[in-house]
Amino acid sequence: MGCCNRRCGLIAGAVVGAVVAILGGILIPVGKIIIEGTVEKEAVIEPGTTAYDNWVSAGATVYRQFWLFDLKNPLEVLHYGAAPVVVEKGPYTYRTRYLPKENITFHSNNTVAFLLPIGAIFDPTMSEGSEEDNITSLNLAVAGAYALVPKPLHSVLEILIKSTNSSLFQRRTVKEMLWGYPDPILKETVGLFSPYNGTYDGYYNVFNGKDDISKVSIIDRWRGETQFYNLISFFFFSDASSFPPFVDNKKPLYLFSSDICRSVSASYEKTVNLKGIDVYRFSLLPSTLASPVDNPDNKCFCKNPETSKNCTLAGVLDIGSCQEGRPIFISLPHFLHGSPSLREDVLGLDPDEEHHKTFFDVEPLTGFTLNFAKRIQVNMMYGPSKVITVLKKVKDYTVFPLVWLNETAMLDDETAQMFQDEIISNINMLEILQEVLLGVGVVVFVVCLVSYCVVRKRHNQSKLA
Repeated sequence: MGCCNRRCGLIAGAVVGAVVAILGGILIPVGKIIIEGTVEKEAVIEPGTTAYDNWVSAGATVYRQFWLFDLKNPLEVLHYGAAPVVVEKGPYTYRTRYLPKENITFHSNNTVAFLLPIGAIFDPTMSEGSEEDNITSLNLAVAGAYALVPKPLHSVLEILIKSTNSSLFQRRTVKEMLWGYPDPILKETVGLFSPYNGTYDGYYNVFNGKDDISKVSIIDRWRGETQFYNLISFFFFSDASSFPPFVDNKKPLYLFSSDICRSVSASYEKTVNLKGIDVYRFSLLPSTLASPVDNPDNKCFCKNPETSKNCTLAGVLDIGSCQEGRPIFISLPHFLHGSPSLREDVLGLDPDEEHHKTFFDVEPLTGFTLNFAKRIQVNMMYGPSKVITVLKKVKDYTVFPLVWLNETAMLDDETAQMFQDEIISNINMLEILQEVLLGVGVVVFVVCLVSYCVVRKRHNQSKLA
């Protein structure tokens, strides 16, 4: 009777172990469904969700760091046609994107429109120098007029340059170059980022993800244009949009940058740990700024075969149509991934992949961008002229670097802890519970089953004896 009870108990134990193991196994898909359901609910951009609370506020501090290129041999360039020699100065750091979105409007097609206020506040503690530092750089009005004024009218431009005592290069403060100064030729304020403070980026119109979470933050319209559909806005998640959740690192991410009025793609580079949170690091592909010969998507940015070496020049894009007709060329800092001729025409540049690439770190479950560095260089072009005196010694078209910037932000320690407490810890707890139930269940089942077999064998042997 005692032996029978023991065997029954072991069978019951095995059954219980199997049930516990099955429960642990069931929790794996069930837990995944629960987690995904919670993320999908909280990732929708609508009042009351975590995503909306982060999205609507100014969020994390975003900084723009500027390095300006100081020309060291302006007289040699003007009088002898020497190659410019530049030295970067900086960083000059500004706090940006510190204002919350304005005119937020929800539409019936599950999109939300907003304006993004623009402003910059100088931060001397994060800068190497003052806004009043002087640099020698390209004369923006002269270079711009040279590109925009037809050659038959260059004689008129020559008169304007001489009458205003202007030259190809000028001495200006950092503040003037970035934010503007009265120009004697154009009779208006000219600057690399003028106007800036008090202006707006947008309107943006993005999907809120309510009907389809895979579309959350994807742009429907930008400034009324619809050709940006399926492009994801490039903002720090606490400051603006995020990527759709459940990021697959085998697929590229597509993003839109209003600075260059175009979309770009980024591919997975590696997984990094950011303040205790595993994130996917995506970086721009070298092909982003490749010549149209290698990347046909860039064909529309090649407008002048003469200045672009028959559209074979890599590493720079003409974005004049995006900048109200101004002859602006964008590149990666120090012409990273650009044609060697760019660094032969202008000396003193030293591209470095780690220091000059653009990347962003995305938490794969939620799609939130927790850290990013968006790096870009602003350039202008000038070339030879038989009419304009200050250009007579110039031998060929030259893409001159003016400034490169790094727009960057990272979640702070408090937000990182909140993220871990509210999301990561719950996921880890569920995973631990799954593993414990599965492990304990399997062990109990195996131990009871083996013990039952041993007891039954001994019982059978005793009966034979």
